[in-house]
Amino acid sequence: MKRREFLGVVGAGVCGMAVANAFGQVASKRPNFVFIQGEAQGWASLSVPMDDRVPNSVSDFLYTPNLAKLAEDGMRFSNFYAPSPRCTPSRVSYLTGKSPAKLRMTFVNQVVGNTKLIPPRPLLEMPTEEITIADYLKQEGYVAAHFGKWHMGRKDPRFHGFEESDGPNNNGGPENVRDPNPKQAYAIAGKGMAFIERQVGAGKPFYLQLDQYSSRRGEHALPETLKEVQKRAGGADGRRLGEIAACLDIDKTIGMVLNKIEELDIADNTYVFYSADHGTPGRSSNAPLTLGKGSVWEGGLRVPLLVRGPGIKANTFAYARTMGIDLLPTIAELSRGNGSLPEDVEGGSLVSILVNGGKGEVKRSREELVFHFPHYDMDPTGPASAIMLGDYKLIKFYEANKLHLFDLSKDMGEKNDLADREPEVVEKLHDRLNEYLASVDAQMPKPNPNYDPSQPAGGRRERNNRRRRN
Repeated sequence: MKRREFLGVVGAGVCGMAVANAFGQVASKRPNFVFIQGEAQGWASLSVPMDDRVPNSVSDFLYTPNLAKLAEDGMRFSNFYAPSPRCTPSRVSYLTGKSPAKLRMTFVNQVVGNTKLIPPRPLLEMPTEEITIADYLKQEGYVAAHFGKWHMGRKDPRFHGFEESDGPNNNGGPENVRDPNPKQAYAIAGKGMAFIERQVGAGKPFYLQLDQYSSRRGEHALPETLKEVQKRAGGADGRRLGEIAACLDIDKTIGMVLNKIEELDIADNTYVFYSADHGTPGRSSNAPLTLGKGSVWEGGLRVPLLVRGPGIKANTFAYARTMGIDLLPTIAELSRGNGSLPEDVEGGSLVSILVNGGKGEVKRSREELVFHFPHYDMDPTGPASAIMLGDYKLIKFYEANKLHLFDLSKDMGEKNDLADREPEVVEKLHDRLNEYLASVDAQMPKPNPNYDPSQPAGGRRERNNRRRRN
């Protein structure tokens, strides 16, 4: 559906009426939305548990008091997944409600080398024809702004429904530096707060998206933050202290935005979402999960989702398996809009879960969740896809043509491969995976006719292996 066609479509608005009734809101007062997206924020990287049934679903060293308060004031989704283990594919999926496979945006670049398979060439620029959250809300009278890391192409966010932005920034931020934080963390918070004040003053409903930059190094952390961290964790080594301080600086800027919402007395009409684009880098950074960024294991995909807002009971947990593609349908329903979403949106609304204290399921066009990552990256096993259905997860590695099966309800660390013991489940999930990928005409890796097994392997995988050896 083209953008100009979409903006003229009007639906019956039944979902909007249901939300208004469920939350007891005044129909004439549209809610505001703030979506804060962390960069490489692992599932267990907050100082508050993501699952009340899993004691180690919390960081044992990071300190995130403002995110902890956001979690305690709202709902935590314990089984929430980024659409991809890489930033560009995930970010586009959050905004459009479609999977990276469907969008053909499965990676951040193309890696070519002496590899057994040739990965597909992904799309690197989000097409302007795609309908984003900002596009949908714009037709409903909202004003939208994006500040921070964009990384969905080189076109300004203004081409995608946002009326304000600080540009199509990549990892280096607007100044293109090695570590944009903490300067940019405070800058985007300041721009976001100013945007909120203007819209409240004008009486306009708004959507604000703040995308954080990666911050693992603490050499640029604010001096007062470093002093605070040294008092709290004085026994940690210098690198660990820096990481704690860098993370705390970001958390403080999130607290500034949350405080501004309270100061302007709009908290009772504002939904705040916090999530991340993928897991933390590193093989051991996402414990109790396996691997991290750049892999379809749980550590690369499972991330926090916190939601606070009117009608959401405080300090609650939701256990349904949910995904970044669900954000657009959720916000569309919460906005009580009359516009219809594009027919090919794959996500489903989380509203029934939000209004029922965390209970319920998500209705999507398909039962399964699929993660397609046909590239060489940080997992030495190479290109892969994964599918989840119920508690089962199947991972397919294309280079070895190997299938792995796990029961996530008993084995979130993916240590116990059930593929040989439950072949019927493997067959069912494999068939569903292939069916889905064919239905969206997903790009697949192909045999490399020039591959020379006598020569060193090439591509990102080998560079990462060398780093680990060194």
